Amino acid sequence: MANAYETLAVERSGRIATIWMNRPEVFNAFNEQLITDLHQACVELDGDASVRVVVLAGRGKHFSAGADLNWMKRASTYGEDENLADARRFAGMLRALSDMSKPTIARVQGAALGGGTGLAAACDMAVATDDASFSTSEVKFGIIPAVISPFVLRAIGPRHALRLFQSAERVDAARALAMGLVGEVVSAEQLDAAVARLAETLVAGAPDAQKAAKDLISAVNGRPIDDTVSEETARRIARRRATAEARDGIAAFLEKRPPAWLQ
Repeated sequence: MANAYETLAVERSGRIATIWMNRPEVFNAFNEQLITDLHQACVELDGDASVRVVVLAGRGKHFSAGADLNWMKRASTYGEDENLADARRFAGMLRALSDMSKPTIARVQGAALGGGTGLAAACDMAVATDDASFSTSEVKFGIIPAVISPFVLRAIGPRHALRLFQSAERVDAARALAMGLVGEVVSAEQLDAAVARLAETLVAGAPDAQKAAKDLISAVNGRPIDDTVSEETARRIARRRATAEARDGIAAFLEKRPPAWLQ
């Protein structure tokens, strides 16, 4: 798989797979091919049971500068139908990344602009260098951050989004941490070690339980805490306790042995 893509490289280390966006000469700006490659890589890695955690990273000085200028130029000549098809491909790729059944980590250094911010937000969690910067810069070009908006809103909430979507200002790593866009900020020298520590922590969890936990958040987020939600959460934990994975996990803890998913 490592050489299967025109714009990516996929590396494996044990149960952790890293998708490297591999267009450093254009700061990993994405075009039609990168969108296609990323979508395919997400689908393939999600279907690979030997992969427990997926890291999204960018080669070179920057995570992703957003849309490739040549791609933007081509899109500006499209009619509405062509632009709709183009936007649907981008939306499909972000959904494939966001909907992965296993944990995903964005490894962010340098700039993560426009769609680059969207990629970071579409991952379950993000670790950034202290010199990283983010921006939803679309209004500077007379467009809007429409396709990335659900993922950015999920990360930072509507109040921060109202400002950033309209101002297109750059956000430094400390501010991104404060608003929830990233979960950890480290020096450039510590980035790989920090990502590896987080990935190894995630590998220790039960894979089906992690998927169920991810589904749980989607199911209850934003809903009132009423009888319906209480009943649904009770049913979810009851079903989970009855699984072979849960029984083995509890037995392993009591017997002081590794659970089956770590053997």
